[in-house]
Amino acid sequence: MAARWRNGAGVKSGGPLGLSRAGLFHLLVVYLVWGSTYLGIRLAVEGPHGFPPFYLGAARMLLGGGGLLAYALIRGRPVRFSGRDFAVAALSGVFLWVGGNGLVMVAERHLPSGYSALVMGGLPIWVTVIGLFSGQRLRPILAAGMLIGLGGLYFLTRSSLHLTGGHDSLIVLLVAASWCWALGMSFQRWWLHTTDAQVSSAWQQIFAGAVFLVLALVTREPVPHPGTTAIVGASYLVVMGSWFAFTSFILATRLLPMTVVTTYSYVNPLVAVVLGSLVLGERVTSMMAVGGFLLLVGVGAVIQSQRAPAPVQLPKPAAG
Repeated sequence: MAARWRNGAGVKSGGPLGLSRAGLFHLLVVYLVWGSTYLGIRLAVEGPHGFPPFYLGAARMLLGGGGLLAYALIRGRPVRFSGRDFAVAALSGVFLWVGGNGLVMVAERHLPSGYSALVMGGLPIWVTVIGLFSGQRLRPILAAGMLIGLGGLYFLTRSSLHLTGGHDSLIVLLVAASWCWALGMSFQRWWLHTTDAQVSSAWQQIFAGAVFLVLALVTREPVPHPGTTAIVGASYLVVMGSWFAFTSFILATRLLPMTVVTTYSYVNPLVAVVLGSLVLGERVTSMMAVGGFLLLVGVGAVIQSQRAPAPVQLPKPAAG
């Protein structure tokens, strides 16, 4: 398991810093799309005409997972897993989507989208902690990258504390969400690395959607009557967030080291803050700009830490 955590099944070199070009492309998709989904969530749940969080989760996951599964069937791909893989997909899907994304949706009924993304930016720390228990070695440049990234998050969070509007306890939910996401990533990386990525994405979302639906009924959430803005936000989450970006996320976890994949949680806040400012008028301060710069430096250090060491050149024996 330790070797799988460090390198991952199917990791290929050849791109920048010896990393997989395909993996970096899928990571770029995750950077951009998942950064924008915080805005999508905010649009979908905000106000009296927004979706209740659990009903939104159920609709997004069942439509997203069902669409991917239907596409796989049309293309003739096998969609059945072994009992073990179904169990892991269910466990990973619940941690990723119900624990991770679900708590974010609850928090974003009261918190700005950019702020929620900033707090979730601590994900690489929790993934690194889990990795240390799995045999990962904490190289100095990796530790430095994490510290610089956290420094950026500190500046960004300090500049946004006044935006919590008396709901500071919801920050705890966001931290718990990042822990759930880290655990879901770990389960998927360890035990689902040989399954078809698109089909795996579909089943994880379907299992999560079923749990979301049960939670909506048990908690007696009001039946949603969404307005146009909420429908647009929810549609974006299904098509871009669930169909495209989650499949890219799964492929990135298979093609790149986990510490590189988790840098998306550093970049997503930047995307979320920019979009929140442009679309919702959320304020961007000079402290946010400093924090954003530090985040990018931290991302670069984390990626650099994964560069394969150059082979040692042995001196040639002297002639004669």
